[in-house]
Amino acid sequence: MKLTIKQIAEMAGVSVTTVSQILNNKGMRFSSETRQRVWDIVNKYHYKPDFFASNLINRRSKTIGMIIPDVTDFFFSKVVEGAERYVNPLGYMIILCNSQQSQEKEITYLEELSHRSVDGVLLATPHLLANGYEMGSSIYHKMPTILIDRGINQRNNGRLIVKDYEGAYQAVKYLIAQGHKNIGMLKESTGYYQLQERFNGYRHCLKDHNLPYKGRYVVENELTVAGGYQAAKELLRQKELTAIFCSNDSMAIGCYQAIYELGKKVPEDISVIGFDGLNLTEYVTPPLTTVLQPAFDIGFYAAKFLVDAIEFPERRIPNKVFDTKLIIRESVRTLTSEN
Repeated sequence: MKLTIKQIAEMAGVSVTTVSQILNNKGMRFSSETRQRVWDIVNKYHYKPDFFASNLINRRSKTIGMIIPDVTDFFFSKVVEGAERYVNPLGYMIILCNSQQSQEKEITYLEELSHRSVDGVLLATPHLLANGYEMGSSIYHKMPTILIDRGINQRNNGRLIVKDYEGAYQAVKYLIAQGHKNIGMLKESTGYYQLQERFNGYRHCLKDHNLPYKGRYVVENELTVAGGYQAAKELLRQKELTAIFCSNDSMAIGCYQAIYELGKKVPEDISVIGFDGLNLTEYVTPPLTTVLQPAFDIGFYAAKFLVDAIEFPERRIPNKVFDTKLIIRESVRTLTSEN
């Protein structure tokens, strides 16, 4: 049975205007009972609005562009999932674009999405915005944009900030508390998302606990499983190391493989901590101790900010700070004085 808005209104005992406003996320002035009654009918009969017809009236496409640097990255898959969880119930669809960390591709996608009349854009970028494409420039006038960029581009609102420094500091502090003094780090090499704060947390925690920072204990590579593997192979030449802090969980998984190939074990020989809190880290052997950052929530709130900017352009978009949390599992060994 294909319903019309008029039929939904009759079944719910409300006006057509009331149904329209509830379906378009503008019905907050109505009681929760009224909104629920309308949504129950919509869900029961799988009502789908005629977007083509409504677009002519509202001048909306009900589509959102989302540009991410790497569709294969586990972290960004959760960001996308969070964004979809927010926008899909509101009738929006996401057009997903993979920039492959290329600023040139970002610009091409921004222009293409503008021509396709998307209502707004979620731009996950590891870059400073190019000249002429800064926030407030002409291309953004007709399509609101929310950046997922860890705050590297200056703006007063709509910033989504993760407490990377605190998370890294807590990870290294935990290793020190377990008796580790020779602690290495696998660091990102590409400026990818400017994760310098994770390195700063590592370095400052060592200093605060009177442990020397040694440059040879830090090896750079890409934030991937392969990057972690290659970096760990190099780092493990430092025979005195007892623990490694990795810039993300993908690098930690690659680190596991390098340790295994040396005939060593985690955590008996080398303790390992990751960063991201990806679901799959529960299922590696041994389960990985990691710093959880809420990737799903980052996508969810970015999408919320964008929909608010689209539907309530007069509102000021707030900033959002996300806490991190150390998840202790089985990849860290406690050392005693005899070790």
